[in-house]
Amino acid sequence: QVRVVESGGGLVQAGGSLRLSCTASERTFRTYSMGWFRQAPGKEREFLARITWSDDSTWLADSVKGRFTISGDNAKNTIYLQMNRLKPEDTAVYYCAARSMMSATYNVWGQGTQVTVSS
Repeated sequence: QVRVVESGGGLVQAGGSLRLSCTASERTFRTYSMGWFRQAPGKEREFLARITWSDDSTWLADSVKGRFTISGDNAKNTIYLQMNRLKPEDTAVYYCAARSMMSATYNVWGQGTQVTVSS
């Protein structure tokens, strides 16, 4: 069973930057894609970004495009979310997730890491 563990959250002032990391426990041939989600209090979970290992393709949600960047290190089974020009509305719990090629949805989730952006 693949497990993913996030790190890198914290408190930052508006305009600042943070980098989140997420490492999967198994070799990437079993992990087809990894992605980032976030959920703010009282709001639905939002899909932010994903990377697909087979072709290293990436996708970013329009809401964070231009400020956030997703990247990955295949050899380390790790993805990163570089978050720049953070805004108070970026405050949320950020989750990493993974899915195998056999799964249509992200079915392995991390415990989440809190990101708080102060104004």
